[in-house]
Amino acid sequence: MTGTPETASSYRPDALRLSRRGHGWINTFWVLFGVAVLGAILVACAVYTAPAVISDWQVRAAAKAVPNARVSEGKCSAKLVIHICDATLALRTPTGTVTRRVNYVFTGLHAGDYRVGVMADPARPDLVTADLGLDRLWNRTITLLVGMSAIAACIVGALLSLLRNRRTA
Repeated sequence: MTGTPETASSYRPDALRLSRRGHGWINTFWVLFGVAVLGAILVACAVYTAPAVISDWQVRAAAKAVPNARVSEGKCSAKLVIHICDATLALRTPTGTVTRRVNYVFTGLHAGDYRVGVMADPARPDLVTADLGLDRLWNRTITLLVGMSAIAACIVGALLSLLRNRRTA
């Protein structure tokens, strides 16, 4: 070979950039739409699921079975290993009837129906709950914390990605 030999160590290619395809606003819309949907799910977790977990931690030690209570509108559904149970609990007390809607979200493998017994702390009957919720309290707590953390991480990651992509444009 003639000429000046180029060695591999002295060769430096130019940086190549991908050209923008002109659809940046569509991508931004979908990222923001996804953030809004995930934000709504995060709010739903905080409004519907977290209060039942917190109140069950408050009454777990003193809760006892309540024979004069009933469960209405109770249903559970399973998506793979995530179980979501909603119920309305009603407890008659000397001062009136306490009615409370509860939402239990937990993980596990289960086939069939759940049997539910109403539980309450005699000192705090307004925090009526079910044995299903108390039996799975740790599971529900971990499921809630992991789920909310994962959703929050997705939101933060999407927003950081959006900002990073806007800066390079």
